[in-house]
Amino acid sequence: MTTIAELSLSTDEFALAETVQQLPALEVRVESVVAEGPVRTVPLVWFSNVDRTELEATLETDPTVDEYRRLLADTEAGDLFYRLTYTEAVASVCRCVYTHGGTVLDAQVSDGRWTLRLLFPHREELSTAVSDIEERGVRIDVRRMVEAGQDEALETTAALTEPQREAIAEAYRQGYYDVPREISLEELANELDISHQALSERLRRANRVLAGEQLDDPTGEMATLD
Repeated sequence: MTTIAELSLSTDEFALAETVQQLPALEVRVESVVAEGPVRTVPLVWFSNVDRTELEATLETDPTVDEYRRLLADTEAGDLFYRLTYTEAVASVCRCVYTHGGTVLDAQVSDGRWTLRLLFPHREELSTAVSDIEERGVRIDVRRMVEAGQDEALETTAALTEPQREAIAEAYRQGYYDVPREISLEELANELDISHQALSERLRRANRVLAGEQLDDPTGEMATLD
């Protein structure tokens, strides 16, 4: 039975650890993974909340990155889109997934940890892949594991990154969306210990995703305000 799993592992034991440490406001989301040969794969990655020059200088010295190539000029939102080639240590972990028939549905970084959502044709293949990764000295946490068709939320492509979820949840709790507002954007940014600009971008992207989910759901109803 096809199995979908959500796994978590530290950036220190996988990829982009130095980049994440050097750029604490950075948001990372893997858009897709392209294949080069039967076992070699190359991730296509979105970086947010970072200056291009600063990002590339950090990628240049990151020991987990072999090569990088910018695929898109700066978007309107300031996001950056790159093709990365990892060094062998990271690539060997990725091969554990692909050689056992696994597919990366999506991946993102938050609080120094990677969250990977993987699909395997059979549960046994997932178990073998996890064992192979752990044999390489990488500690991995299987957060959730379901058969396809049993957990729609897990199967759906991750809509919000963890920083976006945190920002929009805290904005709601603090009364940012109340009328009148109970807290300003500047005050909320101070609460979250991030810049005013970074918070504005996170809320904008999160609100866009949530609005899109409502509009794209044929069974859902749009909420109305009095």
